[in-house]
Amino acid sequence: MPVTSDFSISASVLQTKANDLTTTADQLTKVWSTHLDNGTAAGQADKVFHDTRTVNASSSEDLDLAAVLTDVFGATITFARVKALFIFAAPGNANNVVIGAGTNPWATWLNATGTITLRPGEAQAFFANVADATGHVVTAATGDILKVANSGAGTSVTYDVVIVGCSA
Repeated sequence: MPVTSDFSISASVLQTKANDLTTTADQLTKVWSTHLDNGTAAGQADKVFHDTRTVNASSSEDLDLAAVLTDVFGATITFARVKALFIFAAPGNANNVVIGAGTNPWATWLNATGTITLRPGEAQAFFANVADATGHVVTAATGDILKVANSGAGTSVTYDVVIVGCSA
């Protein structure tokens, strides 16, 4: 099953200043993008996982990047490297979605103790980590867990996740 991927993130900002006779404007438009062909070499990817997931109140889940997740065709995925990671916290969440370290953490992306907090509905979830051409290494059994936690009690949280990488 060939995989071809395109990733982009853009910024568009207009800043104005009223002067005596004119209004000065500064328009920023910037797009960062990358393309990955099918394969396992630098600049390529051959595995994809995507899902909308829910974590119960005061709970967490471990996304095991080596031999536990399944793709949309039901095949088990084993990532050797991750080339892109996108996570978006649903706007309706009452609690934060916390991404980070757990047991056997996938520490090549975010060190073993680091976390990222995605507050409800923030585009910060556009933590669009598109790695360099070789990607972030996944080490089965010792460095393959991406932990996703619900920061509070009372309600569950929902998030979207897209992981693109390669099997070798």
